[in-house]
Amino acid sequence: MIYLDSNATTAIAPEVLETMLPFFTTRYYNPSSAYSAATGVAQEIRKARKTIADFLGMASPKELIFTSCATESNNHVFAGVTKSIPQRKHIITTTVEHPAVLEVCRDLERFGYDVTWLPVDRYGNLRIKDYVQALRNDTLLVSIMHANNETGVIFPIEQLSRIAKETNPEILFHTDATQSMTKLPIDLSDNFRYVDFLSFSGHKFHAPKGVGGLYIRRGIPCRTFLTGGHQESGRRGGTENVPFIIGMAKAIELAEKTHDEDFARMESLRDKLQNGILQRISYLEINGGGAPRMPNTLNVACHCVEGEGILFQLNESGICASSGSACTSGALEPSHVLTAMNVPFTALHGSVRFSLSRYNIEEEIDQVLDRFPKIVERLRAISSGWDQSKNQPRAQDRI
Repeated sequence: MIYLDSNATTAIAPEVLETMLPFFTTRYYNPSSAYSAATGVAQEIRKARKTIADFLGMASPKELIFTSCATESNNHVFAGVTKSIPQRKHIITTTVEHPAVLEVCRDLERFGYDVTWLPVDRYGNLRIKDYVQALRNDTLLVSIMHANNETGVIFPIEQLSRIAKETNPEILFHTDATQSMTKLPIDLSDNFRYVDFLSFSGHKFHAPKGVGGLYIRRGIPCRTFLTGGHQESGRRGGTENVPFIIGMAKAIELAEKTHDEDFARMESLRDKLQNGILQRISYLEINGGGAPRMPNTLNVACHCVEGEGILFQLNESGICASSGSACTSGALEPSHVLTAMNVPFTALHGSVRFSLSRYNIEEEIDQVLDRFPKIVERLRAISSGWDQSKNQPRAQDRI
């Protein structure tokens, strides 16, 4: 099997699993208990918290809350700030956010909040002019992702957060760094110093599913989201998921050691895949290709074929990838991200996302380049929108 769906999830690194195992077996104690075996486990959580806090440039480990995932972290931010500052009712976000932000904002609109939805251009970039014009004195929160999960397009969080604070220091700024964590430079004391909240999830960087984190800058008003316990300094109730927290910290340590090497290799493999596909397949869109992108992400849209059919045949060929459209969930609507980018109609449903990890190798890319173009050719041969004799879209469907 060739796994190219790392933006969805990643394999647990062997070193991470090895580090976690004792906390399932011999060191299974509840860290809130008073006996020495349990307090030793609590000490390991403190070490893990400091490891991650130092990696992100936090002023204090106490600025980090452990959660179950980035979705919980995102919900914590919105619930916490709307409860803390109920008099401010304006929120700014983008049309291409992950549903963990998108759906929360839609829900807040039902309760009287005014949400400004920033558009993106054809390449997936935000227009800074639109952003500046959207900022108001009564803006409560700006929530903009660091990197898009479908296209890999990177947003200039350093610039956007600075502009928000220069407009009004009381505007709070949140970024969902789920896709960028360990892959792009993030320093909350330097380039991200104007960011108040940052969400991430461990399973995107070779830690287990079921654990994530939320940075809350010291002094920022944010009410508790999950109540019912004293854990996380009273900010998130529930017994800590000790093995997973320990594993996430170990994954951070591994990423810190190999970041530059991993970054360069993933980008090289991604570029080889992109260039090879462009050479072999005509009438193809590289979604986000004209914008800064994550080094591991390639989203391609093939005109006149359905992404669902591509994914089915990729699966039959032993290749795991994702579609940019929602067809894999049974919905008929295309991806909200690609719709916001104004991807041509004939390509909107034919998108496929390949996303790499540190474990992918060049031989796998060679195999994809051998199989993927043949799949597209077969599907176009039976497509009503494809002129087989001219090897192009039919006149009425021409780009």
